[in-house]
Amino acid sequence: MTRDLTEIVVVGDDDTGLIAEITSVLFERNVNIEDLDQAVREGVFRMTMRVDTSEMVCKDETLREDLHGLGEQLGVDVQVRFPSDRETQSIAVLVTKESHCLEAIFEAWASGHLGADVSVVIGNHSDLQPLAAKYDVPFHDIGDEKGTPDEAELLDLLAEYEADLVVLARYMRILSPDVVFRYEDRIINVHPSLLPSFPGASAYMQAIEEGVRIAGVTSHYVTTDLDQGPIITQRAFNVPDDATEEELQEIGQPLEADALLEAIDLHLNDEVTVHRGRTRLRDPDAVNPQLGAPEALDLANPDRPIDGLGEYVAEQADDNETTDAADDNETTDAADDADAEQSGSDAETEADAETEADD
Repeated sequence: MTRDLTEIVVVGDDDTGLIAEITSVLFERNVNIEDLDQAVREGVFRMTMRVDTSEMVCKDETLREDLHGLGEQLGVDVQVRFPSDRETQSIAVLVTKESHCLEAIFEAWASGHLGADVSVVIGNHSDLQPLAAKYDVPFHDIGDEKGTPDEAELLDLLAEYEADLVVLARYMRILSPDVVFRYEDRIINVHPSLLPSFPGASAYMQAIEEGVRIAGVTSHYVTTDLDQGPIITQRAFNVPDDATEEELQEIGQPLEADALLEAIDLHLNDEVTVHRGRTRLRDPDAVNPQLGAPEALDLANPDRPIDGLGEYVAEQADDNETTDAADDNETTDAADDADAEQSGSDAETEADAETEADD
């Protein structure tokens, strides 16, 4: 999300000519397209554009109405979000039965630390309705008796409450492309593992079965690929020997809430961006978030030995070769001196012998 650009999202059944129809309207109104990305998944077309409307030759509402009208003609849904639409941000929280993440969000909101309003809580079960009522937040149960959600109702509610960010606070259902495409890079989930390890259900049990010694949690943007979206924050913890799934949940749930809140804060403050499937801080020098393990862990970890000491090893080898060569030279010189000395001695002996013979 870029604050000075307008975001346009088009979602609907795939058809030919959709991109040309939409971009023509923008061109006619002197709107410059800064970024365009499109995809098709399970027959659903999605196009996301970020455009510069600073020199547009019509009013904001006129462009919105024109695009909405074109969308009705083409049979697609068109959402337009101008920079002014994002000044006061609204969060929709999706839940199932686990309360810890929703409770942490409410506490941060009540204390003024959230940076946005919690406009609505939407669940596929009604278990957490009392918690939402405690904070006077509307709650909507969109699940049937088995918890299967009505996604058409979900989309209607997200539109009704004008959600800028959708937070999955342990929402135990997979969102369809029809939902994900409409809120690309605006849906944040928290998963109880150090992704990409142990995606899917029962992540803590997966960690136990694989015998890992370190487990953790991950907060990430949601994509159409399950638990494979761009990672925002992670937290880690040691796995006790012979730990049960319940014990890991007790350790991990506070970290789930912590990682999720950190990710929400980074998103709301526009401090993180998505590029080629991974997140990056827009200005690493301006912020100091806890993206992973605490700094104390870096200090506790040893810093030696490490690979990459090749120069030192090479210097030692060169020194040894020089020393060996010097030793060889000294040995050769000593041998030469000894030979010369022996030759002189032999010559003297021969001379003495000749003198005795003459006598």
